[in-house]
Amino acid sequence: MIVFLLYVTIFAAAFGLYRVWERKRHHLHDFASLKTVTFGDESAVSPNRFASVISIIALFAIWGAFTGSVITPLHVPGPFVGDASFTYTARNAAGETDDATVHMRVYRVGEDVPLPELPVDQAGFAMDDALKIGAWRSVLARPSENDTGGEDDGYSVIAIDGQPIAAGGTVRFSDGEVTMTSKGSLSIKPDKGWQMEPIWLPAPEAVVSRLVEIANDGYKNVSLWNHLGSSLGRVIAGFVIGSIIGIPLGYAMGLSNWFRGWFDPIVEFMRPVPPLALIPLIIIWFGIGEQGKVILLFLAALWIMTISARAGVSGVRISKVHAAYSLGASKWQILRHVIVPNSLPEIFTGARVAMGVCWGTVVAAELVAADRGAGMMIVNASKFQLTDIVILGIILIGIIGYGIDILMRVAEKWLVPWKGRG
Repeated sequence: MIVFLLYVTIFAAAFGLYRVWERKRHHLHDFASLKTVTFGDESAVSPNRFASVISIIALFAIWGAFTGSVITPLHVPGPFVGDASFTYTARNAAGETDDATVHMRVYRVGEDVPLPELPVDQAGFAMDDALKIGAWRSVLARPSENDTGGEDDGYSVIAIDGQPIAAGGTVRFSDGEVTMTSKGSLSIKPDKGWQMEPIWLPAPEAVVSRLVEIANDGYKNVSLWNHLGSSLGRVIAGFVIGSIIGIPLGYAMGLSNWFRGWFDPIVEFMRPVPPLALIPLIIIWFGIGEQGKVILLFLAALWIMTISARAGVSGVRISKVHAAYSLGASKWQILRHVIVPNSLPEIFTGARVAMGVCWGTVVAAELVAADRGAGMMIVNASKFQLTDIVILGIILIGIIGYGIDILMRVAEKWLVPWKGRG
């Protein structure tokens, strides 16, 4: 919730500052500015590059702020690190009370620190104790094992820093909190702050460092480029096969009542089934080799391409078909010169969606005993809690997927220049 509110605040502030700046600058005379009506006109809307840059900077700033990164100057409060202590009051079997201090040294996980030093001379039955605690962690203190007579019936800890405590109760001290267990032990939790533990979310520089390492040395004896190339090859193969079958099938469903009636139940039944649900059948039918992965991606693309081609045919204006017939065109000429050109925008839209789905499904496809691939990296690293590699894989998949989408947009503008012009 805090991250969401922070993101909304940055968005609102950036939008407000941009509008103020835009009103002060000179009015640009471009295609959109010359239009009398722009609201609701998709052709007048283009990505604001300033907003794109601020969006990316904001995401990295929030990421860095919540991980204590060195690339951001401002951070949210982090976990307590350093020396701390609290005093507990114990009561022995004879009803006497005595105080002792628990000295703690909270350190960042991975560091080697010594235990805090204890006073040499201690009087009374309650004895001081020394503990080491990793940041974001907790530790169990057992005063009954440390104090004289702690094992006797009637011994108990009754207060923390003067605050009464009982089994199940929690009391705060200066840098954390203490909870008493049902057996009288003290569970000590130093303040965690708002920053994420590296095992949950590493800092950006940790991910960059891992990228350099894997780019130089590879992962699991396979180079990074081989991993990415394997995933991309599977996606392209599945997408191409799905398009080769799906587009003609969609045309047939859009032009023939018989094809529409025959295949519509099958397409509409399979379309909502997620590719993950098909993995067990894929393994049973096609094994765990490369063939099964490509078929899974093929099925992910097939239904999308079929529906987009069918929608493209349905969206052709009937006036254009009538005009072609009046000029003496045959069915083949109408298909070639009217239906196909006018359906291409819908097909390209479906292709972009299908390619994105396939690229996202590659992780699921590589769950099937893959020895290389971006998905394999993510799955394998997650088993060993290597979160930096998991995030690196996600970022690489996102960048490549975004790059693929940009290339398909460029191809669409080049191959379908008539899109949006009626």
